[in-house]
Amino acid sequence: MNNTFKTIARFQYSSEAEIIKGRLEADGIQVFLSDNLTIDTDPLVSNAIGGVKLKVLSNQAEEAEQILESINKYSVDDNGSTINCPNCNSEKTQLYSTVKDGKSFFAFIFALILNLFVNILPFYTKHKYKCEDCKTEFDLK
Repeated sequence: MNNTFKTIARFQYSSEAEIIKGRLEADGIQVFLSDNLTIDTDPLVSNAIGGVKLKVLSNQAEEAEQILESINKYSVDDNGSTINCPNCNSEKTQLYSTVKDGKSFFAFIFALILNLFVNILPFYTKHKYKCEDCKTEFDLK
């Protein structure tokens, strides 16, 4: 029996990884998270260390990957309906945070400076949706 773990997914925050971990464990798959405590302590290092790694036993990796593929990773609205791209009408849209406008950039810099003295996260971020097919970025407003 092969008792080594294989990384099958990475997440920016541990809360996302915990949800998927629970789903896999419900199906009898042994799951291990790495770097989740580090990111819980300081979320700003998530990208630097490669996020929270979700690992499963090597002999269960294929089954776990099939379960991950069955989970819809695309965005839905408050009613559970898929969010379609306004450009190509694709359902492959995902929510992401951006620091492209001036207000969110200055909030990020301010929080970064404050983080030297007090552990604080950026308090303003701009959320947008992005289509995986045509790469269009859009708001729901």
